Amino acid sequence: MKIEDIKTVAIIGAGFIGPGIAQVFAVKGFSVFLMDIKEEMLLKARESLQANLQQVAEAGLMERERIESVVQKVQFTTDLTEALGPAQIAIEAVNENLELKQKIFRQMDSLCSPEKLLCTNTSVISITEIAAHSVHRERIVGTHFWNPPYLIPLVEVIKGKDTSDEALNLTFDFLKTAGKHPVKCLKDVPGFIANRLQHALWREAISLVENGIADAATVDEAIKNGFAVRLPALGPLENADMVGLDLTLAIHDYVLKSIESRPGPSPLLQDKVRNNDLGFKTGRGFYQWTPEKIKSSRENLTRYLLEWQKNQQSKTE
Repeated sequence: MKIEDIKTVAIIGAGFIGPGIAQVFAVKGFSVFLMDIKEEMLLKARESLQANLQQVAEAGLMERERIESVVQKVQFTTDLTEALGPAQIAIEAVNENLELKQKIFRQMDSLCSPEKLLCTNTSVISITEIAAHSVHRERIVGTHFWNPPYLIPLVEVIKGKDTSDEALNLTFDFLKTAGKHPVKCLKDVPGFIANRLQHALWREAISLVENGIADAATVDEAIKNGFAVRLPALGPLENADMVGLDLTLAIHDYVLKSIESRPGPSPLLQDKVRNNDLGFKTGRGFYQWTPEKIKSSRENLTRYLLEWQKNQQSKTE
């Protein structure tokens, strides 16, 4: 199969991230089938799709007149066979449950001809394990979209133990054609690339609070107003080359021994979960959260991402 042969995409799962992935491809003109076993999830997905497109249009990132035509590119179904039939590529986007994902891939593998690409949107689970009970494991690829997928460009394309180079490269090239920014993860390791980096930072951030070095607000303030400002323009390895690897080595030789390195979760984090201090879900976490603060936090993030997208779009015009 070639990239130009891909006209239709099936998204399996209409929950947390599935509608956003469907939006990515519908905006680019692909026909999309969004499948879920629950009709109410599909109804919510349609509402979410329309609301997200409206938001994007209000930010000036697409014409309002296109909203309805984009929605019409998406067909909603509870029938897996109907979703997979016309699709050249299927992306599973269900809950992070290994047994459920294995079951879905067994079904998809039996329903799809061998040349069709089957992808999983897992953020941490092994691609090799997800594919373990399928026959044509060579065409199963990890595609970790970041949420919200219609605003964050990155997709990690992960090679499982049995994934063929052909399937990996075709998936990568297709996502690039669809307007995403794919990167290849060549080994199937827990957390892949970006989540390993993200949670290494989170581990140290939590440790700083746990050890009384700074409170949560100060840690976040230091990140937001410090190195985070330059990260979009200067990645950590590029930065290391800029300052000099000799200086980087000297700093690491001095500081790494005192940076958090425990292999398990922080006792502070475990205590908070044990006490039902879960963050937005319960109104308490590292911060106190009222409904108004939660709404404001979500809106601030969306505003920032929309503005970032506008800036990126203006660079290419």
